[in-house]
Amino acid sequence: MFLGALLWVAVGVLAGPALAAGGAHVVDDSEIEPPGTCHLELWVSRFNPGDGYANVGPACTALKVPWLQFGVAYQHYWDEAGGGPLIGPQMKVSFQQASEGVGFALGLNAGVNARTGELGLASLTALVTVPVTEKFRINLNAGWSYLNTDNPTALFWGGQVEVVVGWDVSLMMEVFGRQPGVIGNQMGLRYTPAAHPRFDFDLLVGTLFDQDSTKFFTMGVTVRF
Repeated sequence: MFLGALLWVAVGVLAGPALAAGGAHVVDDSEIEPPGTCHLELWVSRFNPGDGYANVGPACTALKVPWLQFGVAYQHYWDEAGGGPLIGPQMKVSFQQASEGVGFALGLNAGVNARTGELGLASLTALVTVPVTEKFRINLNAGWSYLNTDNPTALFWGGQVEVVVGWDVSLMMEVFGRQPGVIGNQMGLRYTPAAHPRFDFDLLVGTLFDQDSTKFFTMGVTVRF
């Protein structure tokens, strides 16, 4: 049960431009990188009492396919019983940008265990971004997820609010769940320096409401180029 929850929390989601979800967050937004732009996501999560998850994920939006962001993520998890590497594609298909009213996109992710060749995780998620004001917006997710656990296929849902609080800092709070019985939340700050908007720095704390109310802490950085 714990490993399945851990895997889902660490599913790589693709980051968008400044004031965006993605990165180390569980809930994603609908935005993709501008055509001709790439990013590299680096983050690590630490669970009590010592389990963890790390991610390295580059992704790009090509000039000739401006509605598709495509990337590959390498993820590695570890716990008291061992660990394993996961590698696989991550895509986001944009149907409408949030700048046009409400953003709509479809996220597709998968990860194969590089040691065993088994499919470890996969997801197909509808992504919606509602820009309430220039400094406040809501992200909503719902879709299908697969994990190599006792409950392999299940519904995933999530919601997130983003608020720009000033000094180049955004506050982000989210709640998410996977049926049956995996529910969690996460909140934290994102610093995107105005002088260097190509960088995002994330500091997050979250909880999985399992038998132990497992807490996890995450640090991450996204670089655009």
